[in-house]
Amino acid sequence: MNFRTHARLQADACDDLGSPFTARLLRLFADGLRPGTVVADRLLGWPEDRIAADAVGLRLTAALHHLVLSGQAPVLGRLYKAHDTTEDAQLWRVLEAALKLNSAAVLDTLERAPQTNEVRRAAVYIAAAHWLNAALDVPFVLSELGSAAGLNLLWDHYALRIGDQTYGPEDAAIVLTPEWRGDLPPHAPPLIRRRSGVDLHPLDPEADRLRLLSYLWPDQPARLDQMAHALDLAAEHRPQIKQAHAIDWLETQLAQPVPQALHFISHTIMWQYLSAQEQARGATLLARAGARAREDEPIAHLSMEADDDGPGAAIVLELWPGDARVVLGRADFHGRWIHWQAPQI
Repeated sequence: MNFRTHARLQADACDDLGSPFTARLLRLFADGLRPGTVVADRLLGWPEDRIAADAVGLRLTAALHHLVLSGQAPVLGRLYKAHDTTEDAQLWRVLEAALKLNSAAVLDTLERAPQTNEVRRAAVYIAAAHWLNAALDVPFVLSELGSAAGLNLLWDHYALRIGDQTYGPEDAAIVLTPEWRGDLPPHAPPLIRRRSGVDLHPLDPEADRLRLLSYLWPDQPARLDQMAHALDLAAEHRPQIKQAHAIDWLETQLAQPVPQALHFISHTIMWQYLSAQEQARGATLLARAGARAREDEPIAHLSMEADDDGPGAAIVLELWPGDARVVLGRADFHGRWIHWQAPQI
């Protein structure tokens, strides 16, 4: 797949996920980008076997948004605010100029894997944790893969609201309200004993605030506002994030059982960034640790990841001992809806 095809496909996905402006930007690049500048040559020369896996379109839109948020491209920033009334030709001229004037900053972002840290995905963690705690009733120890700044490691500080039912703190600063389909999860808030995460490039909720915001889309102000609140919370609580490869860290986390607690291992939309060999190694590590798990020291692996079924991502829970695999349902990639299919407890 070349860059132009990838950009058009990503534009379609942005349309589906409610960001017509981001889709418009990507189509302008698909149609108008020409070789001859360092940024254009990098994009057009991206290895075709990596372009989709590397999410190059999302890297590009994040680079542009970061220029705007950081004030490095003030003219582009004015057009972002007035995008509904800006003609394509004018927008494209300013985009080209911004890339030429800020090529080093754009290239820097292009080399970074997207770290969206989508807060609305925490609704999946909340629902799954209540369901799991209703079944097991043991303290939780959290290990999250691909944590970025650790925003979703703080999911127990957020509230999930389904109709008139609230899961989580009544006074939560962040209230998640996905469109809910299916039965309600049980009310069984877990006790979190400790939490930690891992990321190849951990981000700081204060120093990297604009970087994290840039991965969101500029025509979705509610998401940006929610992320800002989550960053404030993460800056206050500072969850522990280790800089390491996810699977290497997982091996360390699984080396010893967690005493008298459930080891709750989770990730959302990150497994796809691992190679097939890394995915296989991760699955093997989990299975081996699961084979050693005891009833009073269980292991749970919760994943919210893309698959071939659609729509959205599959929510799957693996539980040991017993080697159980439970499909909890499906969720929109940005947490706008959840189709809950978990068995009743």
